[in-house]
Amino acid sequence: MAKLQGFEFWRKTLGEARFVVAPMVDQSELAWRLLSRRHGAQLCYTPMLHAQVFVRDANYRKENLYNEVCEEDRPLITQFCANDPEVFLQAAALAQDYCDAIDLNLGCPQMIAKRGHYGVFLQDEWELLERMVSLANEKLSVPVTCKIRVFKEIEKTVRYAQMLEKAGCQLLTVHGRTKDQKGAMTGIASWEHIRAVRKAVNIPVFANGNIHHLSDVERCIQETGVQGVMSAEGNLHNPALFEGRSPPVWEMAEEYLEVVKQYPPCSLSYIRAHLFKLWHHTLQIHQDLREDLAKVKTLEGLAHVSAQLKQRCQVQIYHRHVSFPLCQEAEVRSTVCQKRALEDSDRTAEGLSKNKLKKRSRNPNKNFCPELKPKYLKCEQCGNPKGNKCVFSLCRGCCKKKAFKEVADCPSHGLRFKTKADKQKAEEDQQKECERTEASMTEPDRNKQTAQAAAASCREQTEQTEA
Repeated sequence: MAKLQGFEFWRKTLGEARFVVAPMVDQSELAWRLLSRRHGAQLCYTPMLHAQVFVRDANYRKENLYNEVCEEDRPLITQFCANDPEVFLQAAALAQDYCDAIDLNLGCPQMIAKRGHYGVFLQDEWELLERMVSLANEKLSVPVTCKIRVFKEIEKTVRYAQMLEKAGCQLLTVHGRTKDQKGAMTGIASWEHIRAVRKAVNIPVFANGNIHHLSDVERCIQETGVQGVMSAEGNLHNPALFEGRSPPVWEMAEEYLEVVKQYPPCSLSYIRAHLFKLWHHTLQIHQDLREDLAKVKTLEGLAHVSAQLKQRCQVQIYHRHVSFPLCQEAEVRSTVCQKRALEDSDRTAEGLSKNKLKKRSRNPNKNFCPELKPKYLKCEQCGNPKGNKCVFSLCRGCCKKKAFKEVADCPSHGLRFKTKADKQKAEEDQQKECERTEASMTEPDRNKQTAQAAAASCREQTEQTEA
């Protein structure tokens, strides 16, 4: 049977998947994939696997793919990071019988990818990537796909995508951020780049970036014309994202733990990481349980901490929404009046209650007069309180979007887009100047420079020895 390609592959093998769970290191394991599929996900990726380790280590293959084979877990794409065509082909050949396609990671921007020379740090080596994709496409029995990040220039991004398509890529996922957009500099993903790629290629395209709600998915498809949308962070915080629901956290946590018990083995570190994501906001309040969640060593222990978090949340909800019968209304009013009377009797000559006096002791300049309290100015774009010292007179969210778009800084909100861009440009200019200087030097000058450097090094070693 001939290998399906492009849109035929997307329609017949992937079932025209629109809702996609991203490949996430140590996070998109079997249990999480199954939970996501139960709540609307139509296609999942494995975590990124290291091709070289996958080839040489049988245990690594078992733990990360072979032991996770499950009929419910299809369609499935296995992702590898690699920088050698032969190694990538060998790893893919070992995995192709356990999935529906092989994906080449060209988007990881982390330092470990830079040290290992893979992911987004291969995006300038087009000849190497062309060989890797074309060889895999020629030899494998399943299609080859790629996940990329964009360049700053839309035109270069389009040429990059077209090169991969020509090499044999059958489906392309485009993360609308550049190599440098990570950590504090993450910024907003560019759907404009994604739209340009979609118009320029003749293979299915998935969009990645800025997806936190089902409405984001629908808007992204409408604005970019892509075939599907991939979610990573949004999915980790709410596995029911693709259903358009935001269920109680404990509902997702309990269901995930049940799936883990049903489909072992699953690393305890994966489970702990998922619970930290799911309970993220609640753990900011209940710091004691945050510590317990970090310390427990068993699945039962993790489940117990999760149950405690659920109990505390439900108690808070009960107290927030509790209503009293009408027959108790008079008694409640009486109690409130008595309390206020006691508070009034405790007031000082300044008219401050004990509670306000405590606040005054911590902050002598504390102002309790409503008329004198500062009025918060609204953000010009969204109506939220704006930053007092924001250079754009916006709230942090709007400021971040504007600063990123205009490559500007906002010290008040800790945004350094212009500073980083200037630093990067200075480094590039310095490197070009060094290259020009080196190119203009004659052979005797180079020899002389080498001799001077060696002499300086020798003097330093002598001084250190004498010291």
